[in-house]
Amino acid sequence: MHEDEFWELVDSTREAAEGDPVEHAELLVESLVRLDPDSVTDFARHFEARFLRSYRWDLWGAAWVLLDGASDDVFDSFRCWLIGQGRVVFEGALHDDPDALADLLPDFEPDVDGDGEDIGFAADDAYNQLIGAELPDLGLPDPPDEPLGTPPDFENDRAMAQRYPRLWKRFRAS
Repeated sequence: MHEDEFWELVDSTREAAEGDPVEHAELLVESLVRLDPDSVTDFARHFEARFLRSYRWDLWGAAWVLLDGASDDVFDSFRCWLIGQGRVVFEGALHDDPDALADLLPDFEPDVDGDGEDIGFAADDAYNQLIGAELPDLGLPDPPDEPLGTPPDFENDRAMAQRYPRLWKRFRAS
């Protein structure tokens, strides 16, 4: 599976789910089980590579602002959800600046959005349905012990507002 096919599958299932993360995951599994096991493995490899790339302190800070706090498990779910938002949003947050999410997410609702845990397991579920076994090793490096970069001062509202001015203004300013 080529990278473009990966993103097309992510986009088409998200659009069909009308942005609902749970429905998105279900549609993703349904689409993946129509593929051969090697294609599902390729999808998983693309997904996991992006999941690893997004393990960054600056992105964790953006998730913290968007969700009014983010534990390590919440950040993992957020990264899955972010991948599920498609190439433009994902790459915009990683290549530009995570504060760009203020503009890239026009309809973000903290009570609904930001949790993509089920999206993160879609390839696993599909592969299990096809083969009755777990995905093979994806051949990717082990995740780092710590996120890349410098951790933000999560508990310092002034520092967070300065680091993420657009997100702070849109989601946290009173």
